Amino acid sequence: LRLVAVLKAILEGEKAAVLKRDRHLPLSFHRRQEELKFSLGLQRLQHRVHEIQALRDSSAGEGPGQDGSLACPPPGAMQNPWLPQELPTLILEAMKELEVAKQQVLKRIQIWKRQQQLAGNGALFEENLAPLQKRCESLVEVYFQLHQQVMAASAELGAELLPRLLERFNEVLSSLVKR
Repeated sequence: LRLVAVLKAILEGEKAAVLKRDRHLPLSFHRRQEELKFSLGLQRLQHRVHEIQALRDSSAGEGPGQDGSLACPPPGAMQNPWLPQELPTLILEAMKELEVAKQQVLKRIQIWKRQQQLAGNGALFEENLAPLQKRCESLVEVYFQLHQQVMAASAELGAELLPRLLERFNEVLSSLVKR
């Protein structure tokens, strides 16, 4: 019975050590998953901005393309009636994706703030702000690209949609700056 008690104590100790070691895996896995989700959303948003620019370029006829060279419109681009109607839809989708990316950044900022508070109580805290700064900078870069496309397409958006979009842009930027 003594041998069984010793083996049981050893096995329980090993079990506790394994659980303690593996408890950190889900956190790092979750963090990596969050990073991938954010970068995928940011890439999708950048793709939307390029789609908007391409759509504007093709509906405007000959004009400067993405690389600054003159782009020839595809045959029938001027006669396509659906191009001006598709532009607001694309812009609204891009705006939704921008707001989702903003929420992800704000969530990460809130987590960082909470970890900083807990560090005052002795919890482990990684003070590296570089990943968070990179997220904010890349989001603001895409924000300004999208804002530039919206301002360039203001004539196609109309007097009703443009003020609502500009209000949403202001809300995104102000919440990022304030938090």
